[in-house]
Amino acid sequence: MESKNIILKYLFTIFGHLLFWVVVYYFYSYFLGYGSTNTAYVNQFSGFLMPVTILISYFLIYYLIPNYLLTKKYAYFILYGVYTFIISLYIIILSILYGLLYSEGYKEVETVPLTKSLPFIILGVYFVVLIIVSFSLIMYNYKSIVSNENLNNKILQTKLQIKNQELRFLKMQIHPHFLFNSLNTIYGFALNKKDEAPEMILKLSNLLDYILYQIEKPHVLLIDEINHLLDYVALEKMRFNDTLEVKTTIEVANKTIKIAPMLLIPFVENAFKHGDIINGKLNVSIYIKTEDDTLIFEIENTSIEENKSKKGIGLENIAKRLDMLYSNFYSLETSQIATIFKVKLIINNLKK
Repeated sequence: MESKNIILKYLFTIFGHLLFWVVVYYFYSYFLGYGSTNTAYVNQFSGFLMPVTILISYFLIYYLIPNYLLTKKYAYFILYGVYTFIISLYIIILSILYGLLYSEGYKEVETVPLTKSLPFIILGVYFVVLIIVSFSLIMYNYKSIVSNENLNNKILQTKLQIKNQELRFLKMQIHPHFLFNSLNTIYGFALNKKDEAPEMILKLSNLLDYILYQIEKPHVLLIDEINHLLDYVALEKMRFNDTLEVKTTIEVANKTIKIAPMLLIPFVENAFKHGDIINGKLNVSIYIKTEDDTLIFEIENTSIEENKSKKGIGLENIAKRLDMLYSNFYSLETSQIATIFKVKLIINNLKK
């Protein structure tokens, strides 16, 4: 099928060239014989101009222009262009002389067969060549633009694939140690036959379901992400027992707002993993609010100031993901005030 298309393409190109040169031939006949009634002589003479016109045109558009002009070898192009002009002028004059000689038998008595003088005939040939070269340069420029666009599209596709792979890698960094911790806690609960074990298994099942089926989506409903986050907090409460105090404030007016999946949990996970128990408690405060298409997320946790450099899975990785997903539409601030470590995230222009 592909070879058939290539053959059809070449046949179409050949047909187009033949059609064009037929038009050029009739142009010569009209141009040279305008006002003359001796059409046989004019047609015979025009035939002698065709080979030289074709030769010069194809030499310019298939050799001189692509090898020197388009490759920016301007000095060589000018030099060989001058040579081409001198040689082509000589060949055109010879063609005209042979045309006049071999068309002599077609002259009619008391008629002027040609209405153009020698300089006009030469200018006519170069006029046709100029049109062909101009059209060729336009086509080269068009092909160059198309080629550059295709190349840019391939580069963008490659960048997008790399971005998606990196994004998937960053998302995968979120799960492992939390899952292991939760499974270890459930194992401990099961050994001690605690009543919380079945509930913990159910919530972990919900989390795994969300992770497996939602994380591949580009966007999920914010309310689903919050419910996922609350299940995670509930699991951590069971794991920490009486040493964890979590306060959550949710003010989401618009239920249709969407965000990237697993975007908020890393901050919460960081707070639990790297927060410090002070006076027998790890205090965590979570605040989520929406205003039109803007999300405001704040989280605070107790932290000893000397430990504030610890990043766990890394605010740096989280910032990379935000850069990929929301570029210039977000702000991320962290601060340590006394024994409180605070993160504030604002995302604008969220999908609905």
